[in-house]
Amino acid sequence: MSDNVVRLFKEPTPAPETPPVVETAAVAANAAETPSVPLWVRSARGIRTVATHEHTKTACRAAARHGLYVLGGTRIVARRTWEGRTASRYERLLRAAEAAGNMEAAAEWEERGRQFRQERHRRRMDLLTAPLDAAKGIAAGAGIAAGGLLLLGIMLAVANKDFADIAAPTMAVIELVRWIVLIITVTWGPLVTLGPWAALLGLWAVGKHQQAAPQWALPANVRSGDGEPITPSIVVLALRNLGIAPLRNAIKEMGDAGASMLGPIRIAGCGVEVDVTLPSGVSTDEVQNRRRKLAENLSRHEHEVFITIPEAARTVRLWIADSGALDEPIGPSPLVTDPTMTANYKTGRAPWGQDLRGDAAVLSLYQRHLLITGLSNQGKTAALRALALWLALDRSVEFRLADLKGAGDWAMFDGLATVLIQGPTDDHVIEATEMVEGGVSEMERRLLAPPGTVFPPLVLIVDEAQVAFMCPVLDEERRPYGGSKATSRYYMAVRKIHNQGRAVNVTLWEGTQDPTDQNLPKLVREGAHTRASLVLGTESQAKMALGDKAVDGGAAPHLLRQGLDKGTLVVASDGIEIPAGQASITIRTHYVDDDQAVEIANRARALRDGVTTLHVIERGEERDPLADIATVIGDAARVLTQDVLQRLAVLSEDAYGKWTHADLKRVLDGTGAEPYKSDGRMVVGRDRVARALANRPEDGSASAVR
Repeated sequence: MSDNVVRLFKEPTPAPETPPVVETAAVAANAAETPSVPLWVRSARGIRTVATHEHTKTACRAAARHGLYVLGGTRIVARRTWEGRTASRYERLLRAAEAAGNMEAAAEWEERGRQFRQERHRRRMDLLTAPLDAAKGIAAGAGIAAGGLLLLGIMLAVANKDFADIAAPTMAVIELVRWIVLIITVTWGPLVTLGPWAALLGLWAVGKHQQAAPQWALPANVRSGDGEPITPSIVVLALRNLGIAPLRNAIKEMGDAGASMLGPIRIAGCGVEVDVTLPSGVSTDEVQNRRRKLAENLSRHEHEVFITIPEAARTVRLWIADSGALDEPIGPSPLVTDPTMTANYKTGRAPWGQDLRGDAAVLSLYQRHLLITGLSNQGKTAALRALALWLALDRSVEFRLADLKGAGDWAMFDGLATVLIQGPTDDHVIEATEMVEGGVSEMERRLLAPPGTVFPPLVLIVDEAQVAFMCPVLDEERRPYGGSKATSRYYMAVRKIHNQGRAVNVTLWEGTQDPTDQNLPKLVREGAHTRASLVLGTESQAKMALGDKAVDGGAAPHLLRQGLDKGTLVVASDGIEIPAGQASITIRTHYVDDDQAVEIANRARALRDGVTTLHVIERGEERDPLADIATVIGDAARVLTQDVLQRLAVLSEDAYGKWTHADLKRVLDGTGAEPYKSDGRMVVGRDRVARALANRPEDGSASAVR
């Protein structure tokens, strides 16, 4: 037994067997390829994730914001206190008035500062005698109070027949004082503890109200500034941060922090307008060239800020749109909403759209040549057509129209225009050129008329005029139809009308796109009285379209947004009301679609007796004068002989361009269709001409012309 015991102590007890660990090949491979990541690396990654999480950033920003509110509130309260107890406010406003050159205001603030100092000196002198005056007052008051209490006690004693009541009022006052001391003793500790926190809360409230924290610490909705109202401080801050060193330094040196630079902020349509007088050493073009940065400083997009130059020297006028307002459409045209509207060429004004202030933009077309240009598909034809549709409501106006695009945009003028050419080919350019040359012939005829003769308006319209200027075709005499030389037929015809046409009511309207010196010669664009431009690609093109003066004065069609600002025009003209000192105005035009244009054209057509529209100008062939007279009369019962001559000249310039009343009378004599008087004026009757055509011999009795 002892051996067994000894063996039990000597031989260790074997440990229980554990099942072997089976390691798959995949696990072994992963263990071999993937090194273990140290704990400190995993901890650093976790810390970085937490530190860069959006919730962490928001919490840190909030903590910094509220702490900075307290500091900002302290600064604001300290400044208010200092200005309330010193004359610094008057000195600051005095310096601002002097900087603005307003000597009257400077003298007023100087006088107010003197009065403030005088009153402050008087108050300080009164403090020297204040202790003695206070002691005398307290002694007198105590005596009166003691006498009053004694008198009251005597009255109570007499009433109650108790001599002890004489001291009752005095003891009541003593008891009240004891309770007041007791209350103060109990509440003094909490008040001392809570007082600093209440003051801190007050400073925080002031800082929060004034948003006295950096932009990065403010909440996202405040920091974005979208839709933020424009205030003087915002405008001054935007100018200070514009990156113009003299402007920034001048604002810092001003006692009023730049407020004297600003005029009143006026509500102007869907935005506000303010004039800024720049300090010496800062030019207006420096501010104009930083339009985008200024807009961003004002929490606006570039297209929502317009900078123009008013009459006052060293001044820029800022128009700042409400955020997103310019992306909203304007209302329909009065041409659409008012079916009773009529036009008057001489005294009327065409409703074209709205300016940026929301006021109606109306344009006078009386004796004014017109040029509208811009990039393709930006609303040029629609803007030009809207003016023509309004003017068509004056029945006295004659239109001759060439659409060198030929997409049907002007098709509704069939029956309104005496000539309607539609197409982009060289043949159409030739016809358009001869149409304009016919206008020159009519102009020259009118110029030779007796003085005082009144002529009906004749409006020549050429849409896509760049096609005519770029046409390479030569005529029989080797003269080019296009180009800008002295031998170029279209160019010379346009120049002649620009030179003298308006004097006899012959005007030319042109629409072009993407202007260059080749497709829009300098003399042609400068001959237009009204120049308008949609969005363009470069500043040089803007100067071509509107002129150097308008662009230097703030006109910026090249800064409009292609595709987004369709129908928005920058206009330079004396036919539209432009704010004093500005050289141009920006207009958002009414859009009149094709169906609405057809309805307006039908109304204009109903005002007229009937107009025969020529679609092709025939050249060089043998003509039948009597048949052509019947053609140009059309459906009208009778037509003035002068109008017949004009229409014949349009029909064939070669055959009838030089006809006079004698030629017309010669052709009609003996046919039974001779001119006769109606309402005191010579006319040709439709029915008479039709009978003459029906009754004449088959070989024709009228001489053919070529």
